[in-house]
Order: sequence, then C-alpha cells, then structure tokens
Amino acid sequence: MSNDKREQIILATLELAAENGLGGVSMSQIADRLGIRKPSLYNHFKSKEEIISAMYHFLRERSRSQVSAAAVDLGELVRDRSAEEVLSFTVANYNRLNEQPEMMSFYKVIYSQRSLDPIAAQIMAEETEKMLLATKNLFYALKAHGKITVEDVDTAAESFAMTIHAMTEYQLDCVNSGKEPKKDMLGAYIKWFAEQIGGNNG
Repeated sequence: MSNDKREQIILATLELAAENGLGGVSMSQIADRLGIRKPSLYNHFKSKEEIISAMYHFLRERSRSQVSAAAVDLGELVRDRSAEEVLSFTVANYNRLNEQPEMMSFYKVIYSQRSLDPIAAQIMAEETEKMLLATKNLFYALKAHGKITVEDVDTAAESFAMTIHAMTEYQLDCVNSGKEPKKDMLGAYIKWFAEQIGGNNG
C-alpha cells in the first residue's frame, strides 16, 4: 500500500471537508478530486470514516515533525524550572502543534461537525483524553520534584487541562470570526493557577 497515495487521499479529503463539511464529502468526490476511479480508493481505505480517522493521526504526526516536537523527558523538563515555567512551556508547545496550517484546517472542520458527526465527536473525545493523561503525567512529575504542593493531583491536572482547552477553543473562535482575542489570557491564567497549586518553587 502506497503511503504517498494514502497521504494524497487524506489531504484531498481535508480540502473537501474544509469546503463542504464532513457530511458533504463522499468517496466519489474524493476520487474526482484526485482524478482517479472510485474503486481505487478502496485499495487504501475501506470507508470515508476510516479516512477521517487516519487523517487525524497523520496530521498530528506531521505537525510534530514540522515543529520538531520530540518526546519530552518529564524529569528533565521540570527539574530546573518552576511550575509556572513548565506549564507555560507545555501549553506553548501544544499550541504550536495545533497552529500548523493543516492541523488548523482539520480542527475547524472537526469543531464544526462534532455535534453532528459521530466520527468527529470520537476524534475530539480521544484528543481530550490524551490531553488529560499527558497533563496528569506532567503534574505527577511536578509533584515528585517538589514543584507543587497540591494534594489532589488528578483534579488539579484535569481542571488545568480543561480550562486551557476551553481557552484555546475561544482563541480559535476569535480567529475564525475575525475577532481579536484577549491578550495574554493564557499566560495570566497559568501564572494564577501555578500559585494556587503551590507552584512557587524554582
């Protein structure tokens, strides 16, 4: 199976979804966009739903490579930084991934369709679950290195992750609507939150 052909199919589907929404994309349209016969698509993907699922994983990995987002050693990350510095670095890194043009286009489609399309809803739920797990791991590393004093690490991590998630969605809505988002809202929140969880140690 050609990875190049799979990539072409994924990107063509993304273009069509950005133009017409996920519900407005068919296998026939994808084939037409690529200039191939519809049966040829099924040599690579069984359904449109499979293409959409593959699209998320493909774009996420491509965004990681474009911003050189290698796996982070949490011990190294937190050892010589304050909690505020660690949280700021992590949020900035996450946003850099999501701000890649193709990833932005994908999220615009998914956000607009998640209440209508089960596949879109599933992708967003999986993304949120991964974000929550990564945030909990980060908070436990902060706790282990004495950078925070909060007792309920899980709840603190969940609260932080979901608030950042909501703020990021707000900023995306502002971009899409042409509205100027509130300046340094994320930075102010991170500073405040770090203080609430006892993150005053360098």
